[in-house]
Amino acid sequence: MIPTSAAPRPASRPEQKAPSGAVDTHIHVLAGPDEFSLSPTRVENPTPLDMDGFLDAYRSQCQTLGIRRTVVVHSIVYGSDNAVTVEAIRRLGPDARGIGLLQDGASEAELDQLAEANIKGIRLNYVHGGVLTWDGAKALAPALAARGMHLQMLINADKHMVELAAEIRDLPCPVVFDHIGWPDVAAGPTEPGFAAMCDLLKDGHAYAKLSGLYRTSKAPWTDTDPLVAALVAANPERCLWGSDFPYIMLADAKMPDAGQALDAFHRVVSRESDRQTILVDAPVALYGFED
Repeated sequence: MIPTSAAPRPASRPEQKAPSGAVDTHIHVLAGPDEFSLSPTRVENPTPLDMDGFLDAYRSQCQTLGIRRTVVVHSIVYGSDNAVTVEAIRRLGPDARGIGLLQDGASEAELDQLAEANIKGIRLNYVHGGVLTWDGAKALAPALAARGMHLQMLINADKHMVELAAEIRDLPCPVVFDHIGWPDVAAGPTEPGFAAMCDLLKDGHAYAKLSGLYRTSKAPWTDTDPLVAALVAANPERCLWGSDFPYIMLADAKMPDAGQALDAFHRVVSRESDRQTILVDAPVALYGFED
């Protein structure tokens, strides 16, 4: 029997809201199972909420945190059918962008359709696998670059970054790493794979999302502070923030509180100029938001 996603916890009020124009660069939209086609190989079902109810819950979180803009990351729950993500972007309006999912050998026409729908990148799950392989992603990279799009990767930095760093550096399009590279937290920021990721940020070849701390740590996630600090020190202009709403496929992780997650960001990133860069300026530029 396929389990159903837990209902997301309403966000508590953070000690300090995000600055004006802030972007949540990582959410998933899982509408009710009758609205969009689900992947037959999914490991989790969407919550019973319909699309409007789901987006209302997310808008409430945005209001609590002070978030204006959103990036919807397509979930493997729907396979490579991006309809749910495209529709979510449409309903959220001009302050929404997306990250899609394509199979190896995707056509130029498929990319054009996604680009027209404000999809700004394609995701590769290097941790759990999926419909796009690393070879397929490399083949797709020139077409992404030609459309001002990028590659987003979920990767275990400690397991794979050292072997992939040179190839990532040579890609013609930017790369965005999810969830601080899903690292070995106990190994710290000097672990070779994590250090290689920091070097990619430092040289402007990649971005890292300061998100998903709850997947490798326990609230209030202080043991990830040195890792977040290292990424910001490497290059704040290549750091992004995301809530990861609605916290799907938790496995052994605990449901987080998005207000507490924003507090954790502010705890590490104390300079107002860096907060502005990470929460507003860098994502606005990367995802092509307009005032």
